[in-house]
Amino acid sequence: MLLIQHFRGGMDNWDPLMTDGLAAGREVILYNGRGVASSSGPPRNRIEDMADDIAAFIRALGLEQVDLLGFSLGGMQAQDVALRHPRRVRKLMLLGTGPRAGAFGSDKRVLFHATQPVPSLEDFLFLFFGRSEAAQQAGREFWARRHQRADQDTPSSPAAMQAQMEANLGWLAPLDPAAPLGHLRAITQPTFILNGNDDVMIPTINSYDMAQNIPNAQLFIYPDAGHGAQFQYAERFLRHAIQFLDEA
Repeated sequence: MLLIQHFRGGMDNWDPLMTDGLAAGREVILYNGRGVASSSGPPRNRIEDMADDIAAFIRALGLEQVDLLGFSLGGMQAQDVALRHPRRVRKLMLLGTGPRAGAFGSDKRVLFHATQPVPSLEDFLFLFFGRSEAAQQAGREFWARRHQRADQDTPSSPAAMQAQMEANLGWLAPLDPAAPLGHLRAITQPTFILNGNDDVMIPTINSYDMAQNIPNAQLFIYPDAGHGAQFQYAERFLRHAIQFLDEA
């Protein structure tokens, strides 16, 4: 199982409760794209190129096929891997993400919190979690878990952030203006789609649109949750994810 991370995120931005839980029954591989976090090379600024790099990485590992999980920007890349290299993907998991030609959040605070030189707990609480005290407490618990490892991955550079912002903007353009979401019908893999009910970064309606257009998709919306619903409800997510992955 290959995990593709969010905007600016590196390997230590994953919740260890989530990654350890998934790894209990399968091999889990965490991936930093070219020029992201501790990976060297010039960062990519097109989703298509990022997807081709992921397919090359899978081949380089000697793997014929993987289950592919993408979160946020990682979910955009995962969609393009499934479209451009379909034989490499057995099952697809799309978390807190949207389709090509989808919508991004309009709240001006999103850009402020998402582009801080050193992202803080407050940035993550605003962007990823629900607004209730219980949701915010879940966010603080996630923050503590993801800092458990003493040797943390290198933060992504300003150049990586700029390249990924350009990739996000390019993602807004449809492949076919006459049928902006028509390309999703070519994703034939079983697909798991998850979001919180109030995602300020990539509005939750995007998840519904993907579920309506990907032929073999199932949709999960978690209550009182934002962009990082799988971190807020880590144990619930694990139950749902493992059942999906284990199904024939």
